[in-house]
Formats: sequence, structure tokens, C-alpha cells
Amino acid sequence: MITKIIEATNHDAGGMNWGKFLVGRFDQEWAYQSQIDAGRALLPRVGWSPDTLMVFDLQTGEGGLFRPGGLARADLHKHRIWVCPMFEPFLTWLYQQNLSDLQALPGVVQIANPESALYGYRRRGPDAALGANSPRQPVENHDG
Repeated sequence: MITKIIEATNHDAGGMNWGKFLVGRFDQEWAYQSQIDAGRALLPRVGWSPDTLMVFDLQTGEGGLFRPGGLARADLHKHRIWVCPMFEPFLTWLYQQNLSDLQALPGVVQIANPESALYGYRRRGPDAALGANSPRQPVENHDG
């Protein structure tokens, strides 16, 4: 995997947050052939493509695989990971960059959004009615 650590802050915009992220792209992992699925390449088999990025929040210890070009808010809504306050603005910034060479990205990014928070939080996700940290509830089977 090719990786780059990027720090993000909103200090210049009057904020107080500092995010630390590991951004990665699969490299030699593309050559891995499944030992269970008749020797087929595993990563494409499970739906990933060469533009897939891993973005890992080094503060919270959580992250996910993302396809740049979408909406950061929607992608984080889907993943429901514990994020620092800078994750969504950083992901929004990242999606707007030329990602062909991760090493060419800057080591520090100034986010022009002064909104700040003291703590990270878990994204609520699609079944938010259950509560941010509630386990998924079983669905009753009414088929008799």
C-alpha cells in the first residue's frame, strides 16, 4: 500500500482543531489472488477499483475505504466511523485533489472552516433512529 500522512487544521480560519490522517492506495495488493475463489483477483472481486482510497483517522483509530468524487458527508454517513472534527472537511478537501500521486499531496492542509468541536463523534449512519452507538436491532420474522 502506498501511504501518506496528512495533517489538517482550521487554525488559520479561526478554528481550534487538528486532524491527523493516513491516506493510502492499494499497490502490490492488486496482485493478490483469492485462495478460496478460484484464484481470482480479490480486490476487484469485492468491489474496489484503482481509485479507492483508505482514509484512516490517526486520532480516533478508525477509518474506511472511500471512492473519491462523491460527497464526503454521505460517505461518512454510510461508514459510521468515530471521527475527529476535521475528518469530514478533510475528506471534502481530499476529494477535490489530484490523487494520481499521493506523495505530491501537501503534508499540512489548512481548512477554511472555523467551525470547531472539542471532541470527535461517531457518525450516526442510515439507521440513526437506533441511536449513535446502539447495536443493530434484529428484524422480526413475521412469515410464521
